[in-house]
Amino acid sequence: MMLINLVKKILVVVCLIFTGITLNAQAAKEIMDYMNPEDYIIGGIEISGVKYLDPNALIGITGLKVGQEITVPGEATTKAVEKLFEQGLFSDIKISIDSVIDNKAFFNIFLQERPRLSKVVFTGLKKTETTTLLEKISLPNGSQVTAFVLNNTKKTVTDYYVEKGFLNTTVNIVQKDDPDQPNNVILNINVEKNEKVKISDIIFEGNSFFDNARLRRVMKNTRQKSINFFKPSKYITGKFEEDKLSLYTFYNESGFRDFTIISDTIKNVSEDRIAMVIKVSEGDQYYIRNINWVGNSIYTKEQLDYKFGIKKGEIYNQTHIDDRLSVAEDAVNSLYLDYGYLFSQMVPVEAKIEGDSIDLEVRIYEGDQAYLNDVIITGNTRTNEHIARRELYTLPGDLFSKEKIMRSVRQLGVLGHFDPEKISPEPIMNQAEGTVDLLYKLEEKANDQFEVSGGWGANSLVGTVGVRFTNFSMRNFFNLKEWRPYPSGDGQSISIRAQSNGRYYQSYNISFEEPWLGGKKPNSLTLSIYRSLMRPVTNQSMIIDGATAGIGKRLQWPDDYFSLYGETSYQRYALKNYTSSPFSFSTGNSNMFSLTTRLTRFSTGPNLIYPKGGSTFSISLQATPPFSLISGKNMAGAPDGEKYKWIEFHKWIFKGDYYYALSRDQKLVLNAKVAFGYLGHYNNDIGPSPFEYFYVGGDGMTGYNFYGREVIALRGYTNGSLTPLKPGTNAASGNVYSKLTFELRYPISLNPSATIYALAFLEAGKAWYSLKEYNPFRMNRSAGIGFRANLPMFGLLGVDWGYGFDPVPGDPEANKKRFSFTIGQQF
Repeated sequence: MMLINLVKKILVVVCLIFTGITLNAQAAKEIMDYMNPEDYIIGGIEISGVKYLDPNALIGITGLKVGQEITVPGEATTKAVEKLFEQGLFSDIKISIDSVIDNKAFFNIFLQERPRLSKVVFTGLKKTETTTLLEKISLPNGSQVTAFVLNNTKKTVTDYYVEKGFLNTTVNIVQKDDPDQPNNVILNINVEKNEKVKISDIIFEGNSFFDNARLRRVMKNTRQKSINFFKPSKYITGKFEEDKLSLYTFYNESGFRDFTIISDTIKNVSEDRIAMVIKVSEGDQYYIRNINWVGNSIYTKEQLDYKFGIKKGEIYNQTHIDDRLSVAEDAVNSLYLDYGYLFSQMVPVEAKIEGDSIDLEVRIYEGDQAYLNDVIITGNTRTNEHIARRELYTLPGDLFSKEKIMRSVRQLGVLGHFDPEKISPEPIMNQAEGTVDLLYKLEEKANDQFEVSGGWGANSLVGTVGVRFTNFSMRNFFNLKEWRPYPSGDGQSISIRAQSNGRYYQSYNISFEEPWLGGKKPNSLTLSIYRSLMRPVTNQSMIIDGATAGIGKRLQWPDDYFSLYGETSYQRYALKNYTSSPFSFSTGNSNMFSLTTRLTRFSTGPNLIYPKGGSTFSISLQATPPFSLISGKNMAGAPDGEKYKWIEFHKWIFKGDYYYALSRDQKLVLNAKVAFGYLGHYNNDIGPSPFEYFYVGGDGMTGYNFYGREVIALRGYTNGSLTPLKPGTNAASGNVYSKLTFELRYPISLNPSATIYALAFLEAGKAWYSLKEYNPFRMNRSAGIGFRANLPMFGLLGVDWGYGFDPVPGDPEANKKRFSFTIGQQF
C-alpha cells in the first residue's frame, strides 16, 4: 500500500511538471522555474472546466484556502492535485496562476471531467433481457463513466447469465462519443451468451461409506443432468459453496466429525458440458460412549438423561446434540427455562476420544432464577391492550417460564386479531438484577368477514349475504366517534346473516358473543335469535322462530385446555296449509326446547387456519325433556300434531381432530379427524325425531337448512346420498353416523392476507337409521385433492375434487368423480 501511494505521488508531480504551473503577471504569463520555488499568499481560487459539480465543494477537497501561505511549486499544490485525482471524477487536472498582485497569487484549477453517460445500448439480446439488465446495472443518464462503473457493469451482466447457466458468457463494452452531446459517451454493450453449460456428471472420490448417488442428493442446488427436467443442472458458484456446507453437515450428522473436502475440480467435457470431481476424506464414524453432566444441582442425572433422549452407543451427531440440549421445543434447557433459570447455559464438550468412541460431557451453569419485571405489548393498533393482556399467562413478578410464554403466544394467536406467524416474544434481560422484561410484538390482521355465496336448494338458487365483526365493542355502540366504520377493539363478535331465493324461502339470523363476561374471567356469553320462512305458494307457509343463550367456562382441570359450554334453546314451528313438511299435519304449531352441554379440549397451535400441531376433542349432549313420558299420554297411533307438539330427543356427538407436522420445517402437516353421532328417542311410539338428524354426503352446502338437520360433508358423493330413509317413507332419517378423514396439507402461502394451502384426502363415512345397523367397517370411501384459501373479508373458501369408491344402492350416479366447493371450516 505504501508503494502504491508513493507511485501516485510521483505521477502527480510528473503531471504538474508536464502540465506546468503558469504565472500571469499583469497580463503576461511566464513558466515557473521549478528549480527556484517562490512563496505566495493565496488571494483567490477559481475552478474552471466543470459543468455538473459544485466548485466550492471541489475547492474544499483541495485543502487550499484563501489567505494560506504556500510555496509554488510545493507540497500544497501537489496534495491538491492528488486529492482531486482520488475522486476518480477527472481525466485531466491543471493548476495555474492567473495573476500575482502584491505577492498574492490568484489560482485557476482547470478540471477535465470524465465523460458522462448519454445512453446504454445492448446488442445480441432480446428486448426483455435488455430491460432486465438495465434495471440491474442501474446506470442513469448523466452519470460519470469511470473504470469502476465499466468493470461493475461487465461483472453484473456476466454474473446474470452465469446464474442462468451460461458459463461462457462474454461481455464487451465499447465507449463511443455522443455526437450530439459534448463530453458524453454511448456505451455499446455486446453480450455473447454462447451455449448454456450443464453439469454432465458429479463424481466423488474418496467416499466409501456413502455412494455417489446418496451424496448427489445432499447437494440440493448443484445437480448433474438427468431426465428430470424440473431439477436444473446449471453450475452456480454461490450455490455450490452452500452445497459443500451441506455435505459437511450431512457427514457430521452421520458421525463423521473429521470429514473434509480435499478439493473440487471442474473439467470441460464439451462446449456446453462440464464435469465436477469432488475429492473427500470421510474419516472415521464416531459413537457416543458415555454421557456425563457437570454442574447440575436442580435436576438429577436421570432426569437430564431422560429429557436429553440420546443413548449410549448412538452415532455422534453434533447437530442432534445441540438440538436436544437447547434448540428443540422440548429440549433439556426447557427444564430450566420453565422454572425461571433464564441465565442457565449448557456447553457440550468432547471430554475423551478413544478409537471411534467419544465421552460427552455437558457442563451446566444454572445461575439464578429470573423474575418478570415488566410485560410490554406493542403493535396492537386496533385491539385494546387489555384484550391481549388478559390472555397472557406471564405476569409481572412471576418466574420466567418458557412454557407460559409459548402458551401466551398460542392464546394471542387463537384470538384471531393478530398474525400468529409474527407473534414474537422477546426477553430483555437484566442479569445484574436477576430480572427480565418481556416484550410481545404483535401485528394486527383483518379478520372480519363478509359472505356472499350461492347454493342449490328447493330446486332453485339460494343466495346468502352475511357479515361478521370479530372485534366489536358494544360499550362504544352509542359513541358516534368510535364508529370507524364500527366500534371495535373489545374482542366481542357480532354476526348478521340472511338467506333467500326470493319469496319461496327466507332466513335471518343475528348473534352476539362476549368471550369475557364481566371482563375478569374467561367465561363466554353467546346470544342469538333467528327466523326462517318457507312459502311455496300463497296461503301456504312454515315459519320457524328461535333463540339461544349459552355460557362457556374455561376449566383448570384436568388442564386449562378444557372448556365447558352450556346452552338453552327454543324453537317454534308454525304451519299454515303446509303440506311438504316432515310432519303429517299441515296446520298447527310444534315446539322444541332443548338443553346442550359440551366438553371440549382445544390445544392446537396459534394459527387456527393452518394448525401445525395439537388437537381438538369434544363430546356434547343435546337433549329435550321427555315430554311424552312426563305427560303419561299414550302416543301409539297418535297423529303427528300430537306427537310433535313438543319435539323430544337426545343427541350425542363426539369429534376428534389431530394435527401432526411431518416435515422438519413444520409445513407438511397430517390432519386426522374422527366423528360419531347418535340421535336417540325416549318413546318408541313416537320414534326418531324428524329434526336434528344427520344428513351425510356431498360438499356440506345444501343451500339452506330448514328442518334442523345436521349436514355432514363427505366429498366424492352427492349431497345427502349416504343418508338412509325412514322405513316405509321417502323421508331422510340418519340417526347414527360416523366419519373418518385423513388430510395431508402443504401451505402455498401463510400470509395472513391470503393463507393458501393444498391438500390430499382420504375419508370414509355413512349414516344409519338405527344403532343396530351401525357398522363402522362398512362406510363409503373416497379420495381426492383440493385447495383452501383464507381471505380476511370472506373467510375460508375451498374447492375439492373427490372420487367415491363405493356404489350407493338406488343411486348409481352418487359416487362419480365430482368437484365440490366449501365456505368456512367444515368437518
